Amino acid sequence: MKDLNQKTGNEFLSIAITLLLLSSSGWLYGQTGDYTYFYRIYFIDKGDNVVFNYTPKDLLSTKAILRREKAGIPVPDMRDIPVSAYYLDQIADLGFTLHCTSKWMNTALFKTKSPTDIGTLLEMPFVSRVEIVKTPGIKSSFKNKLDFELVKADIPAFDRPVSMVNGYALHNSGFDGKNILIAVLDGGFTNADQISSLNSLRNRSGIKLTYDFVNNEEFVYSYSTHGTAVLSVLSGFIPEMIQGTAPGAEYLLFRTEDVGSEFPCEEDYWAAGAEYADSIGADIISSSLGYTVFDDPSLNYKISDLDGNTSFVTRAADIAASKGILVVNSAGNERNKAWKSIICPADGDSVLAVGAVDGDNKISIFSSAGPSADGRIKPDNTTMGVSVPVQVSTYSVDRSSGTSFSCPILSGMAASLMNAVPKATSADIIEALHSSADHHNYPDSLYGYGTPDMTIALSTLQDRYTPHPEEETIAGPNPTTGNIEIIFRQQPEFLIVEIISMSGNIIFRKDIPDFAGRSLLLTELQNREQGIYFIRLIKRDGVSVHKIILLKN
Repeated sequence: MKDLNQKTGNEFLSIAITLLLLSSSGWLYGQTGDYTYFYRIYFIDKGDNVVFNYTPKDLLSTKAILRREKAGIPVPDMRDIPVSAYYLDQIADLGFTLHCTSKWMNTALFKTKSPTDIGTLLEMPFVSRVEIVKTPGIKSSFKNKLDFELVKADIPAFDRPVSMVNGYALHNSGFDGKNILIAVLDGGFTNADQISSLNSLRNRSGIKLTYDFVNNEEFVYSYSTHGTAVLSVLSGFIPEMIQGTAPGAEYLLFRTEDVGSEFPCEEDYWAAGAEYADSIGADIISSSLGYTVFDDPSLNYKISDLDGNTSFVTRAADIAASKGILVVNSAGNERNKAWKSIICPADGDSVLAVGAVDGDNKISIFSSAGPSADGRIKPDNTTMGVSVPVQVSTYSVDRSSGTSFSCPILSGMAASLMNAVPKATSADIIEALHSSADHHNYPDSLYGYGTPDMTIALSTLQDRYTPHPEEETIAGPNPTTGNIEIIFRQQPEFLIVEIISMSGNIIFRKDIPDFAGRSLLLTELQNREQGIYFIRLIKRDGVSVHKIILLKN
């Protein structure tokens, strides 16, 4: 697994290698190359692996364990146990090459260069089912399927994606996704290692790991600019041109989509990426991908399959959510096409499906319609997906449209909510986004619950998890090693924050006219010398001062 910034990425890299070696569900097998037949093999059990005494740290990073413990999720459970290495070896001995496995689904994806009689596989006592999930010889109608149109435009305002959801109130209050790990699953990240809007992300070592599950290699900066555009919506920043929704978050960049064809094996790549994101400790999966019909029509899904329990990728996405990950997925761009409905895995009952509205908050002509096949409200929410600023070339910022871009708007703002209320679970976040949205009293099949208001969502979460102090304000921890959280008894509508040195100099000042919630995170002492500082809080109803002791290790 490749991390761009060795200085701060070594811990992630070490965890990655350790988990890979211990899990026996390795991804570093043969590349796609000349392999043209792919088989998804289901196993009846985990074999001898179930008798091994796995500890949580054998299978998951500390961050992943803490995420599950916060949500009250058992660690580990049977789905965390790797696929049986013995079973994999037995199949490989028949001439099949392993591409990837899914411990969650207890499956393996094998491939061959020529057709093989699957009867030999079905005769194995530990094999329960075999599905052919990729075949050659059919001309793809999905060539460059993730291509998107770029246009030049000045309206709506470049920051409308953030302002539409009241996102600046969170960002200005210090909550921009810090300490939140987002896994971006996509078809490629061409130029993401170069474009100017991601300079800050790269300079602060914010891209922690990259991996290509299609070719089983580290390099992801090719194949498609689709993931690059998505990442620029999440973390891009150029003044007056582009404003990311989670500029402070950390990122995993995973290529799980083969842009040159469309086959169900890509669902296996998606599951492998999601499992790896889980094991590393991702808080959010942002996926602007989906599956409905394939190059081989005999493999197509039906509208009736959108029931949250049928497609491979939807079941994997729901399992990811059951591990405490917030799974955010595009609803799809199908309403003005033959399919019209949402796509998999947006139909998952625990997946946050995102539709697209324009800058005036009107539903787009392409945003896929719900409900799910079993009658659940879908999409869940909407955000701006028309004329969204994106960057895919080195210096030029353009506009593009699609639920591919409304998805990272919402996943990024969700990261800011998680940053603001660390105790909130992914289920809490979804509930707050639903209840804060403009259609929450009358959800429908186009808007779902509608466009959320982040200030309302934040208040909902803080009412549940943030204490109401007896004093007007409290500040802590004190002493601190850098970060200070201010908690208010009542939300200040207007706030000026000053940090003052012992000599009386104002070393930091911030005016926040649209303050959100009842807490404020200050990080400005991180790079200051050890000593005593004063934090002065100026509100409409008075002034308070806190004496802070800064200690350095």
